[in-house]
Amino acid sequence: MGKAATEALHHLAKGLDDRPLTEVAEVLVDGQIAAADAVRAATSQIAHAATALARVLRAGGVLHYVAAGSSGLMAAADAQELGGTFSIPASQLRIHMAGGLPTGVEMPGGTEDEISGLAQSLAGLSHRDAVVAVSASGTTPYTLEAARLAKMAKATLVGIANNAGSALLEASDHPILLATPPEVLSGSTRMGAGTAQKIALNMLSTLMAIELGHIHDGMMVNLRADNAKLRARAAGIVSQIADVDEDAATSALTAVEGRIKPAILVAKGQSPEAAQARLQETDGHLRAALAQLK
Repeated sequence: MGKAATEALHHLAKGLDDRPLTEVAEVLVDGQIAAADAVRAATSQIAHAATALARVLRAGGVLHYVAAGSSGLMAAADAQELGGTFSIPASQLRIHMAGGLPTGVEMPGGTEDEISGLAQSLAGLSHRDAVVAVSASGTTPYTLEAARLAKMAKATLVGIANNAGSALLEASDHPILLATPPEVLSGSTRMGAGTAQKIALNMLSTLMAIELGHIHDGMMVNLRADNAKLRARAAGIVSQIADVDEDAATSALTAVEGRIKPAILVAKGQSPEAAQARLQETDGHLRAALAQLK
């Protein structure tokens, strides 16, 4: 493989520091938009990977997110939202970031080359699990070691990288190439590459949630309502889908301990027990459960 695309020089980089900041700002925003648009070419790969991850969760397996540096921050940001947004149990999620998740303002760079503790962190990995490995270059030692361990354990491996033909993509069961253009600031993959990674990771988890039945008509019907804002949102979702007023929605939620999907069925006239039974029959898919009521 030749020079990595993530290390190439942007065509507008020459003299960048000698131009008015307003012009540089235009170049930067155009760079971000171009990076975001690069994700379009990977939509099919992202969808296939999402189906595989949903299968792992449905079977009781664990999703392991593995990355270093800014890629690690992107992966962690998505993984940490899955509990609140879709009620994915914490027991089914793990984040492995080179050097550990930062607790201060500095993120050590040398840790991406250190692989010594990774085997211990992934010791319980099995064929029932999945690893989502993210690396802009696709050659980060920490991420490649995780990929190797995943292959040894026969776990499902989803690889996300920004360089075609990179080792991570070659090793993956579900390779996702985000062919972003050269960074305006050469090699600073927290910018364009990071933007594309965030979009791809958000898409991956959202598509996975759809496959699991956690989204209905663009609403989060499996969210964990653990604060006032989310409790109000939950009531609004039940009200909207069940076509009842907010009081009836709140009453239905109370009857099923705040769980939105069964609350919708309760608001439509089902008992809490019957609502739960219908959702079990439909593997948690609300649309199918509602269809049974007609």
